[in-house]
Amino acid sequence: MRAACFVVLFLSVGGPLGAQTLTPVTTPPPPAKTVSLSGPRFGFTSLSDGVVEKLHERSIDIRPAITQFGWQFEKEFYSKEGGLAAANEWVVLLGGLEQGVVLPSVSWLVGLRTSGGAEFGIGPNVTPAGVALAFAAGVTFRLGVLNVPVNFAVVPSKAGMRVSMLTGFNMRGRH
Repeated sequence: MRAACFVVLFLSVGGPLGAQTLTPVTTPPPPAKTVSLSGPRFGFTSLSDGVVEKLHERSIDIRPAITQFGWQFEKEFYSKEGGLAAANEWVVLLGGLEQGVVLPSVSWLVGLRTSGGAEFGIGPNVTPAGVALAFAAGVTFRLGVLNVPVNFAVVPSKAGMRVSMLTGFNMRGRH
């Protein structure tokens, strides 16, 4: 009887253990490859009346439409299987130069990009008008080794809404 109980106990514990196999979840993925998509950016931003008023309170007088010039520092992480790629980007802009004003803006965006070039991201944005969360979407057109991104960003804040359209270029290069 003791032997029978031992066999039943062994089979009830040993059976599930034997059924377990190594799955891809327990095997670490291969290292991701990276590509730098950094480059100059330029475009324009439309400021809501609330944002213009908030800037006026800080002695910054500006019209609601401003130009933007700057640089985007971007890394894309991808695998050779294709599909979605992760992107990490910092966008540093100076706006309002055509009006004799320097409005700095810094955004950190984390997002995804499809193999077709469509992308979207989200992250914090800091400007003299305040701190907010930026939402961006766009598409990158590839012309040989040249990339031409076209992005739209919406930044809702306590002061009001900022809507931007930016483009630029970069050379697709591995780092």
